[in-house]
Amino acid sequence: MTQSSSPISGVAERYAGSLFELALESNAVAKVEADLGAFSALLEGSADLDRLIKSPVFSGEEQEKAISAIADKAKITGLAGNFLRLVARNRRLFALPGMIAAFRKIAAEHRGEVSAEVTSAHELTAVQQTELKTALKSVAGKDVAISVSVDPSLLGGLIVKMGSRQIDTSLKTKLNSLKLALKEVG
Repeated sequence: MTQSSSPISGVAERYAGSLFELALESNAVAKVEADLGAFSALLEGSADLDRLIKSPVFSGEEQEKAISAIADKAKITGLAGNFLRLVARNRRLFALPGMIAAFRKIAAEHRGEVSAEVTSAHELTAVQQTELKTALKSVAGKDVAISVSVDPSLLGGLIVKMGSRQIDTSLKTKLNSLKLALKEVG
């Protein structure tokens, strides 16, 4: 595993690595990955849940109760459910998005894939995702597992992070570049 300078990503990588080892031993990598994806989707769709995991105001016990109830309602059970409860109990929920991303990366590497984080201005169709995977495979030279999030502030286009590379074709970035260029001219 790569060493990181950020303490949060170090925590995230350690937790994700431990969870992956348990999932591998239990032959449950795909189930855990799907459950973490489901929780990640809940997190992206709820400002309240985002506040719960980031706010130091809530006690570990309060966070654990809330996460436990959310996991039960979303039918996130087994290793992933226990993992979410453990992370809450240990007061590490603030690092959970990084843990999920690190788990996905480890799982993709284990399958011989490269993982890519894609941020799109709008929801991608299944066809668009397939085309994107094919294009990224030609760049990476191997299969690419993508996780897609939506950020309407991009206006259009995509931002793709794959390993140490970032490809930004968003309209927002292009407009900002144009604004800078016009300031330099004027």
